[in-house]
Amino acid sequence: MTDLRKAATPHTAGVHRDIASRLPWADTSDMDRAVRGRIAQHIGPIVDERPGSLTGVCWDNAKYEFIHGDAPDTVNPSLWRQATLNAEHGLFEVRDGVYQVRGYDTAVVSFVTTANGWLVIDPLTTTQTARAAKNLVDTHLGVRDVVAVVYTHSHIDHYGGILGVVDRERIDDGRCIVIAPDGFLHAAVAENVVAQGAMGRRATWQYGMTLACDHKGHVDQGLSKGVPFGTSVLIAPTHVITDDIQRMTVDGLDVEFQLAPDTEAPAEMHLWFPSLRALCIAENCTGTMHNVLTLRGAVVRDALQWTRSLDDAMVRYGSELDVLFASHGWPYWGNDDALTHLRNHRDLYRWLHDEAMRLANLGHTPDEIADMVQLPPGLWSDWTCHGYYGTVSHNVRAVYQRYFGFYDGHPSSLNPYPAAESAVRYVEFMGGMETLLANARRSFEAGDYRWVAQVLRHAVFTDPTNVEARNLQADAFEQLGYQAESGPWRDVYLTGAKELREGTPRIDFPVRPSAASIGGMTPLQVFDYLAVRLNGVEAEKLGHHHLTWSLSDTGETVHLELSNGTLHSRIAATTSTNVSATIVSTRADLNRLVGAELVFDEAVKSGAVVITGSTELATSIWNALVTFKMFFAIIEP
Repeated sequence: MTDLRKAATPHTAGVHRDIASRLPWADTSDMDRAVRGRIAQHIGPIVDERPGSLTGVCWDNAKYEFIHGDAPDTVNPSLWRQATLNAEHGLFEVRDGVYQVRGYDTAVVSFVTTANGWLVIDPLTTTQTARAAKNLVDTHLGVRDVVAVVYTHSHIDHYGGILGVVDRERIDDGRCIVIAPDGFLHAAVAENVVAQGAMGRRATWQYGMTLACDHKGHVDQGLSKGVPFGTSVLIAPTHVITDDIQRMTVDGLDVEFQLAPDTEAPAEMHLWFPSLRALCIAENCTGTMHNVLTLRGAVVRDALQWTRSLDDAMVRYGSELDVLFASHGWPYWGNDDALTHLRNHRDLYRWLHDEAMRLANLGHTPDEIADMVQLPPGLWSDWTCHGYYGTVSHNVRAVYQRYFGFYDGHPSSLNPYPAAESAVRYVEFMGGMETLLANARRSFEAGDYRWVAQVLRHAVFTDPTNVEARNLQADAFEQLGYQAESGPWRDVYLTGAKELREGTPRIDFPVRPSAASIGGMTPLQVFDYLAVRLNGVEAEKLGHHHLTWSLSDTGETVHLELSNGTLHSRIAATTSTNVSATIVSTRADLNRLVGAELVFDEAVKSGAVVITGSTELATSIWNALVTFKMFFAIIEP
């Protein structure tokens, strides 16, 4: 296929020269931290052994071998530096008894020695990458059983690979415990299951998952290299941390857990190891400014609470702290170095919060605030406070959103036309398509790529078949991507350019959780997920009904109410007699039905699902469930 991508323009090269002249190049300390303590590396691809795997490969660091030397004109020099740091991979010793495997997944997995095995912190995204990490540990540190797994928070790259480090049987029989913060299961399901359809599609943009890995494509996430492919599961925790400060002894190892809710995730916690004088700060203090609101979509985070959690950790552990490590990036050694890192990131999120709210209270709108706030010199001089993952621009908007919501206070924002309808009106007001395109071309030649990207949305949404409009907007997106210091901004811009030039991918790829992941959900969470999938318009035609779904192997019964096209669920103490249908299955078969590994009609015929009462009603409700597809249009109507 012909490569349609363009070179960097002189305007973009000038932007890179300007930022390079202002960066703190004299500070090379992260270069040393990123390689310190390396014991070994996994060489070659991590293979996906699943039958029918689309790619055959889950992860391959060879894709990033192009990242060396000086930054090309097509990559922001600051992002290029971050990309070289995140390309350092392998098994590392953090300190005696604490090890990490970095660079084979979005996240970092940590192994802490216990009396008889390992306590594993955040077992990566996929079974395949986690298994490769465990094999690397086994080979170079000796084979030891995993006696505990800790999820620091509710994002899938910190729990999805658990079955790569420990067999399910060891969890089921209690030989391995699984520890998570209060609210973990609710948050994990809300973010990674209920919102999975749209979030998955947006994630392909944020992480550049359809881009080539090269100097004109994906180079880095900012937080790590990229997203692996493979199998992810949700295994429910066996032990939940509910107190703000809670101590446990895990196989002879003393651990203190500090809950940090509503920070980088709704459910998150830090781990303090007093005998090791080591603090795991989860994902709240890494090698980059993080997201107050991630571009893939999530519940907006609380920058003020984030600040307080870091401050609490400093006060509680600061005098004893020798090493600080996280679930992304590299550790910080020594009390001064660790506290400086904590302090700067505490100040960073406080700066974003307070500046955004100061300006909001002066009457400024989110877009105005985004253009007004810059990092102060003390934070700009710290590489790790730069916007490689989150950015000042979208983070201050997120702070505004948390307090005020979507509405910016202007009456015209109350009831705007949808994009496709307003686009036609904008183009007409601008003098028609030819005039709009001529003016946009002049703006492009002047280097005003932000304006070209913005104004040509109206052109493409008015006429998505207009090749000139699509190509010119693609060219503008591309230059903005080349200029971006943020890895996700680069990937979003370049994915937009790719889909403008090539079209929205015509891939009929369904998005649904696996049966194994569904098995980690409570019954009510399963039916809440199904309620989101219910086509309310079709379901409303079925009328008002009560149903029960009994799980024969667990003894649980869920009462379902279909009312005005909405589906409600509650755990029923007894089976109600006022029902239109009673459905009986095992919990395992319910999981398979929801994960589409079992077809409802076939399950009824085989007896795996037994219906008493109206089979037609039960079948009609199930058939009204929508299957979400990954590749809906974003760049065009």
